[in-house]
Amino acid sequence: MKAAELFHVSHSYNGHMSIKDVSLSIEQNKTTAVIGRSGSGKTSLLQLINGLIEPTSGTVNVFGEPVNYDRINSARGRMGYMVQGTGLFPHLTIDENIAIGSKIFNSSVNTTQRVDELMNLVGLSEKYKKKYPYELSGGEQQRVGICRALFLNPPFLLMDEPLGALDPVTRQEIQDEILKLKQLEPRTILLVTHDMREARRLADYIVVLEKGEIQQFDVKEEVLTNPANEVVEKLIEASLL
Repeated sequence: MKAAELFHVSHSYNGHMSIKDVSLSIEQNKTTAVIGRSGSGKTSLLQLINGLIEPTSGTVNVFGEPVNYDRINSARGRMGYMVQGTGLFPHLTIDENIAIGSKIFNSSVNTTQRVDELMNLVGLSEKYKKKYPYELSGGEQQRVGICRALFLNPPFLLMDEPLGALDPVTRQEIQDEILKLKQLEPRTILLVTHDMREARRLADYIVVLEKGEIQQFDVKEEVLTNPANEVVEKLIEASLL
């Protein structure tokens, strides 16, 4: 079973086509990086899988079933979601931010135990639990974002440029955390990035988008060594040279 599949999916808003006739299969328990320039449709692709937007045409399957937009929370409870800038709630403490999924999905998870487990996993001291997001650095906030996305132990993790605003050293540290997560437990990760270096380090597969269309989709080694066209070649040159 594939973690997610798109069959001839298009999406438009205000007359603009953000995704154009995309067919794509996301391998289970692998990391797939979606890379492209700004406006290429990367975020729209994630939002289609997460059910934040509905396709104008085509079908989206998640966990082997078509997405039911009337009961989308049942699917979202099995998907962690991280965004650029963390998206933490400023009025909630760190432990409350991490455990927010428990309230949204009426989970029976032992909140205190799970928060402690996750904070320890990403190297956050217990002293941060009652702090607020503004009291943490960008890297610390991003670690909290990882904890929140993993709170319900989802088999599918969606990451929408979560490291884009971080300095290079902190970015590498968070990449290390993501690699550690991959080693600890099998999990499907769909990572949106504009950085081919990040894709090369973290991904098993790479999807290259341009103007809502797939330019190349393959194992990362094939994309990096045999770019399908000039669009892919320029992205590689801009990031890696």
